[in-house]
Amino acid sequence: MNPCDQWRVTSDKKPSALRTAPSRHVSRITRHASAFTLIEVMIVVAIMGLIAAMGVPSMLQSFRKEGMRKAVSDVMDVCGEARTRAILQNQKTAVVFHPQERRFEVEGAAGGGNASSGRVTSATLPTGVEFAMLDISLQDYGGSEWARVFFYPDGTSDEMTLVLHSSDDWRKITLEFSTGLTIVSDVNR
Repeated sequence: MNPCDQWRVTSDKKPSALRTAPSRHVSRITRHASAFTLIEVMIVVAIMGLIAAMGVPSMLQSFRKEGMRKAVSDVMDVCGEARTRAILQNQKTAVVFHPQERRFEVEGAAGGGNASSGRVTSATLPTGVEFAMLDISLQDYGGSEWARVFFYPDGTSDEMTLVLHSSDDWRKITLEFSTGLTIVSDVNR
């Protein structure tokens, strides 16, 4: 045995000639990053603009309150504000209706509402909307100069049925006496 063979270092590695090097060549097809061209982006933006231009007017119309929608909303808001005041201030509060003038308000409230809170304390029916019926505690006040609906500190109120009319649209607003909450329905109910 050769003494040099004893100290010979062996390696697991294959000789360099037998090793295969990884390919450093990358084809152009795999290097090409996918992206949108400027024309494609412009076409998509133009289509979105057309859709928005067609949809925005109808969306704005649905948010805008006019006619009967505004009248019903105002009655509900004024009654809700009177109920809230009665409960929070622990005193009887009234909504005063003026059927001949087509207006109504929380008694003692100044102006048309608090601009900072957005609360409606008085309103006038929009043009074309009329009081068709105003019954408070089963008495007709439709032809009266004024009528009061009271809200009490315990959350109750006088019973009221109000019918609003606008061309061919009729809405009934009922004030539930045991809760003081307004309920809107069609006249047929």
